Amino acid sequence: MYLNISHVQYYTSNITGDAMEKWDNLASKEVVEKTIAKLKENGIEAFFVPNGEAARKKAQELIPKGSEVFTATSQTNDAIGLTKEINESGNYDSVRKKLNSMDSKTKGREMRKLGAAPDVVVGSVHAITQDGKLLIASATGSQLPAYAYGAGKVIWVAGSQKIVSNLDDAMKRIYEHVLPLESERAKIAYGVAGSFVAKLLIINKEFQVGRMHLIIVDEKLGF
Repeated sequence: MYLNISHVQYYTSNITGDAMEKWDNLASKEVVEKTIAKLKENGIEAFFVPNGEAARKKAQELIPKGSEVFTATSQTNDAIGLTKEINESGNYDSVRKKLNSMDSKTKGREMRKLGAAPDVVVGSVHAITQDGKLLIASATGSQLPAYAYGAGKVIWVAGSQKIVSNLDDAMKRIYEHVLPLESERAKIAYGVAGSFVAKLLIINKEFQVGRMHLIIVDEKLGF
């Protein structure tokens, strides 16, 4: 198994523009359909839509109006307007809006509970394998409890460029493509030196019927 390899340097050394581009190509319709079939076998509902607008509409269909929703940080959902719709429209009970109004020094415990077990969590993934596995990397891990177990419903939106052959390639995509781009984003957004993969969630299967949903978009979204 790829995860037995302990040296991250293997993945991050000598990364070239060609290596970055390798992980940014949209998957063919045939590959997407194969992947969706495997995701469904693993208990993850999956849909294929043509563009970001269709993805936003599909996500909204899956979120009951008035429900409590936590928007995990996602360049994909920012780009399609889903983050703004959830947090600013007034149609949903926005967990993010609550968290932004709270002081982590005095309300830290309450903030952790709100983020860990919302009715619905909306976000994205960093890699999708053709045999139906999902990988999400994180520096803080703030979105992972809700994804893994805490949320009643999980909705991810991801461009089809995130589909890779197997778990080995999924890990390479994270370190060769996602991490460098996220590091640049973090420098601008947070004024930090860069990002890192502190925690990594691999979803092999979901036993609770109708809990996890992945909307795959035939468009390059996020990274």
